[in-house]
Amino acid sequence: QVQLVESGGGLVQPGGSLKLSCVASGSIFTTYDMGWYRQVPGKQREMVARVTGKGTADYADSIKGRFTISSDKAKNAVYLQMNALQPEDTSVYYCNLNQFSPVGIEFNFWGQGTQVTVSS
Repeated sequence: QVQLVESGGGLVQPGGSLKLSCVASGSIFTTYDMGWYRQVPGKQREMVARVTGKGTADYADSIKGRFTISSDKAKNAVYLQMNALQPEDTSVYYCNLNQFSPVGIEFNFWGQGTQVTVSS
């Protein structure tokens, strides 16, 4: 089992910045993907940004150039620096860790979610 603890959400004015943090603990394999998703009521959860096990970063088109994901493998942590926030970025943000066992079984874990509200 893997536990994900998120922090850093809150209320910010349009154009402002926030940084989300997520630390994983438990049965973590050597190679895993870790990232951030978001979801608003009535809509599907969408990928925001993730760092793959190979160290590459993927971003949703809607946040490219504004958000930056980074990771610290030694701490099993991932961070999301969010700049130039817009009201449409308002959502619950979830940390995700996805990994495969040596025999190919996929394990997918979620944090409890942290609310980000962008409003004046």
